[in-house]
Amino acid sequence: MSAAGPGPRGAATGRRLAGGAVRAAYRARALGAWRVPPAGPVILAVNHTHNVDGPLLMGLAPRPVHFLIKREAFVGPLGAFLRGIGQIGIDRHAADRPAVLAALGVLERGGALGIFPEGTRTAGDFAAIRTGLAYFALRSGASIVPVAIFGSERPGRLIRALPPLRGRVDVVFGDPFAVGAPGGRRTRAALDGATARVQERLAAHVKDARRFTGR
Repeated sequence: MSAAGPGPRGAATGRRLAGGAVRAAYRARALGAWRVPPAGPVILAVNHTHNVDGPLLMGLAPRPVHFLIKREAFVGPLGAFLRGIGQIGIDRHAADRPAVLAALGVLERGGALGIFPEGTRTAGDFAAIRTGLAYFALRSGASIVPVAIFGSERPGRLIRALPPLRGRVDVVFGDPFAVGAPGGRRTRAALDGATARVQERLAAHVKDARRFTGR
């Protein structure tokens, strides 16, 4: 059994807030959002090149998203805010059973879980991913939707820590795919095999999205 996980109301509020901020700051486009299943458990697997990638997806996804976010961000007022909008803090360096159970709880009630499968900021091409994504998919039976974000990696002129204000940012959603049935085998060999298959699909989506957007 998993923990209940954060409820949908906070994530819905976060989506409204992020959507307003993203559209005010950038020329943002959500491409292929219709591919995200409108209901039922789904995992949005996002490439990661900048700290704003989470808010970009939260604001442009067609459904409220609960992200797994590094626990270091959950300090002071920011931590209270993140918890209030339904986000989940996770220890990236050790087994974090409460965070895993909370994420599974989101999927069990048919919610959308956001994951950066690369684990940290990278070139954003899914060249290597961690096994956590395959674990959640195998455990819950949720479909995976690959997401490629382009434009957030460029530093702005006025605020170097943020992408250029009013710059174009594309969030490209791919076709959902399944890894296995709920309760599938979660041996190390099964997880490694599933991770390799998932990595191949995610990397292919980034390449297709680059060709489609010209980014």
